[in-house]
Amino acid sequence: MSIKHPIIAITGSSGAGTSSVTHAFQHIFRRENLNAELIGGDSFHRYDRAAMTAKMAEEEAAGNNHFSHFGPQANLIEELEALFREYGETGQGKRRHYIHDEEEAGRYGARPGTFTAWESLPENTDLLFYEGLHGALQTGTVDIARHVDLRVGVVPIINLEWIQKIHRDKALRGYSSEAVMDTILRRMPDYINYICPQFSRTHVNFQRVPTVDTSNPLIAKDIPSLDESFLVIRFDNPRGIDFPYLLSMLHDSFMSRPNIIVCPGGKMGLAMQIIFTPMILQLMDRKRRAR
Repeated sequence: MSIKHPIIAITGSSGAGTSSVTHAFQHIFRRENLNAELIGGDSFHRYDRAAMTAKMAEEEAAGNNHFSHFGPQANLIEELEALFREYGETGQGKRRHYIHDEEEAGRYGARPGTFTAWESLPENTDLLFYEGLHGALQTGTVDIARHVDLRVGVVPIINLEWIQKIHRDKALRGYSSEAVMDTILRRMPDYINYICPQFSRTHVNFQRVPTVDTSNPLIAKDIPSLDESFLVIRFDNPRGIDFPYLLSMLHDSFMSRPNIIVCPGGKMGLAMQIIFTPMILQLMDRKRRAR
């Protein structure tokens, strides 16, 4: 953690909805005129798309049917920790981009499924913002969580997470429901061992709970909307959180435990704005004072 060079990390698995949370933070950054450098967790995968396919086949041939992006072996976790450490100390570090599609290929001049070259971060950024799988990871060799000033978990209940992933991968990648479920099952050991434990190290968790039947994610025709959901917001440390104010702003909300607010899912954007804006401004105030 660093006062002079703060880091925010959004952590969630594939299909959890971290991109929507990132958009909410970007609105805050623009409104508060903050120069935030965004880091995508995909850029710290160890293998590009073709190499990952080959590596998975190799692992399966050796009897390992659970090799996945969720585990540390498929990621440059030491390099990610090094980036966070260096940024916290100096405001600098090395990053690259992962090219997801043709649009990004045109922007970065590389093929989809590949990485750009490593490059230095720009000068004079206000903070580093990470969105990906491992923003609060701790293993026997790395402790990424300790370098992050604000850790946020995005955790839909598991069937909703599966529904979101199935619909996304079918629409964007042309996969069948069965192929997506095969991916989910392959990742399950790494999900349990490396993704879930991170949500016990976050400062705030956002968990969406649908109010419609999601019993069988394989047959769900639609992704439950925010208005068809409740949002469970858990604060790791409730000290300093103005719960009466939050309850007054988030109409029809209530507290289920001393550190948990439950509100209508449609108020997710508002909840993020009123919860995280003061936290970000506090980080910026500490940064200014440290100068």
